[in-house]
Amino acid sequence: MTVNILFSAQRSLWDAYKDALPKALNAQGIAAQISTAMPPDQTDYIVYAPNPSLTDFAPFVRTKAVLSLWAGVETIVGNASLTQPLCRMVDEGLELGMTEWVVGHVMRHHLGMDRHIHGLNGRWDQTTPPLARDRQVTVLGLGMLGGAAAKALASLGFNVTGWSRSPKEIKGITCLHGADGLKHALQQAKICVLLLPNTSATENTLRIETLAIMPRGAVILNPGRGVLIDDDALLAALETGQISHATLDAFRIEPLPKNHVFWRHPNITVTPHIAAETRPKSASQVIASNIKRSEYGQPLLHLVDRNAGY
Repeated sequence: MTVNILFSAQRSLWDAYKDALPKALNAQGIAAQISTAMPPDQTDYIVYAPNPSLTDFAPFVRTKAVLSLWAGVETIVGNASLTQPLCRMVDEGLELGMTEWVVGHVMRHHLGMDRHIHGLNGRWDQTTPPLARDRQVTVLGLGMLGGAAAKALASLGFNVTGWSRSPKEIKGITCLHGADGLKHALQQAKICVLLLPNTSATENTLRIETLAIMPRGAVILNPGRGVLIDDDALLAALETGQISHATLDAFRIEPLPKNHVFWRHPNITVTPHIAAETRPKSASQVIASNIKRSEYGQPLLHLVDRNAGY
């Protein structure tokens, strides 16, 4: 039996996956017909990234699942025409890339590397950083990416507190949840990493009130979602020194406009949404494995909770 797969995404993504996806399916023993233009009544699975050519899923009555190429599904989860099971991307390459970005920038701020990179101008300043065990790092969001980053930081000796909306347990991490837990997590956050999903409940998690809770001079790293921070509140906190620096990889508008204040702010580092990327080879293996599970009557992995939004 051959399964029919519609690949619905930007042209550049098809160029990246047109060889990797068939190879991964073949390795799983799945015979597949893959096309970027397949009639809805012949489509068994949709491999999907947001694109204007597919916004109405109602005609795809035969389709068994929509398999997202992205970890974030906020642009599709609320689509009323989407009644098929939706699976988000959980990819080892995405996880490893995010962990490396987080660890790198946490170490940069922990060690105060900017002082030396930008030059001490002849001052023999032997100020040494504390040991990692004496630096409190808070990770907001303990899903696949946040949990992996938190564990990596803890393995380096950092005192890591994690927060999530619902209870979690991760060995070596102090896990908090709920409104009171968020307050406690932020009170200790010398360095705060944001890896929450984009939902109505997480928008502006860092705002005037919550930024004020953090230790004075705290550092923020946001490789998650731009909407997690109130931009005006962040700028105000940087102005007063409540926050000493923000390293940002995700923004409300992308690409970040050339005239945006973040580009020229002395206490903001912009990285252009490069913290983590789905790798076609490993992502194709995830998709192929899920299609095989479905074809053999096993539950799909990484199903999205429509009510939670992720």
